[in-house]
Amino acid sequence: MSHPGAGLQSQLADAVHGSALVQGLGDLTTSLPEFLDQLDAVSLVLLVVTLIAFTVPVFILFPPIPVERSDALRQTHSHVGLPPSQTNLRDQLSPVHRVQFGLAPKVQSLFVYPIKSCRGIELARSKVVPTGLEHDRLYTFAQLRTPVPAPAAAADATSPTGDQQSKPVWELLTQRQLPLLANVKVDLWVPDPAKTSRQLGTVNDAFLVVRFPWMDYGPRGLVQWVTAKISRGFQAKSEKEFMLPIAFPDNQEIKARGYTFANVKIWKDVTFALNVGAEVPPELAQYLGVKHRLGLFRMDPSKQREVFRCAQPQSVLGYQPAVDFQDAYPLHLLNLTSMQDLDTLLLKDDTMNGLDARRFRPNIIISGAEQYDEETWKAINLKHPSTNDECGFDVACRTVRCKLPNVDPGTGIRHKVEPDRALRKFRDVDEGAPKMGCLGMQLCPMFPPATAAENLESYVEVGMEIDVLKRGSHHFLK
Repeated sequence: MSHPGAGLQSQLADAVHGSALVQGLGDLTTSLPEFLDQLDAVSLVLLVVTLIAFTVPVFILFPPIPVERSDALRQTHSHVGLPPSQTNLRDQLSPVHRVQFGLAPKVQSLFVYPIKSCRGIELARSKVVPTGLEHDRLYTFAQLRTPVPAPAAAADATSPTGDQQSKPVWELLTQRQLPLLANVKVDLWVPDPAKTSRQLGTVNDAFLVVRFPWMDYGPRGLVQWVTAKISRGFQAKSEKEFMLPIAFPDNQEIKARGYTFANVKIWKDVTFALNVGAEVPPELAQYLGVKHRLGLFRMDPSKQREVFRCAQPQSVLGYQPAVDFQDAYPLHLLNLTSMQDLDTLLLKDDTMNGLDARRFRPNIIISGAEQYDEETWKAINLKHPSTNDECGFDVACRTVRCKLPNVDPGTGIRHKVEPDRALRKFRDVDEGAPKMGCLGMQLCPMFPPATAAENLESYVEVGMEIDVLKRGSHHFLK
């Protein structure tokens, strides 16, 4: 049986190639000037009025702009995530997020990043699964690189022919190498039981629609610019998009769509993942400035990377922690009060006038806690004051920062020094990571002991209050 998502992807791809109405009117424009020369003023006015009366309802029914995938998905799906106007981070540097007498710390905001290092999706509520928040870091970009051949003596030590030393390898790509990944937007669409479509029927698969800035040269680019303004508003910019399935494809779809498996290097780990690069428009590599072949990988659910180091063992958690394309642990927590303190230590300029929590790629953002108090937490429980829903987390270790937070999440522009300079100078606080700055904590979900392995899930929601169950010290393990 073919995968239902494959059919929808093909239908939407055909739809976005252009408008049939525009193509049909194309031939008319060649003879129109000669026809107009033969009309007097009154006839011309009558002709214009007639054309307007005819074309307005036609354009309403059949808009002369390309159909976007999100337009079609609205027939059967609902868009997941908070619009920018409803963000819970609009005042993230305000004193209101500091400790309030008599009030417990709470969850201020939630984020998932379905494609690693691309723009995140802000949520009000999210399912928690053993790998972290649902839909988080399912995909990652990677580039195919050929290592420099080692000297003959070294090659002989590992392989009789030395072939192992020059074998191409897929390497993870993040904003560290490609800061413009911050401008790649990801929208999540999930099936809506209340919606159905005569053309598409009932669709049970969730999808990602990925968009990035792009405009061709010449007349084609002008059409793309005008189309963006008409379809998404005057402030909209021309973009190119493609679609990805949330569900891992079956063997038939993998073969039909030209996907392949390959090893991907993630820091020092190597995992076997599915390359769905066939879905990626070639313009994306050009926009990002990738120098090597670009691939897009989906983590195979049967090949997830097991988490050890600072995480509690399976005997304590009741399951073996594992991740998809997260750096090391399932979740990252950030305290706004701690970020506000770091903000006071920055060397600010025209391009760095205040920190944004999105720079640090957190999943759970909290407010109302003492600055850096989270670094003493070992286990926490979150509970909603009105619904009584709750979930727990083991606090594994500090988050050791690299230079990625130097990238502005709104523009993709990388600052030369901040906040990396301030982190290394003022937040060198973990003996396990000397000369490195730390901000935030790494978490592993905790579930009730009697829960069956196939039912390991809970929910985290904005507004949940935080109860610290256990405190202690932390020592980062590389």
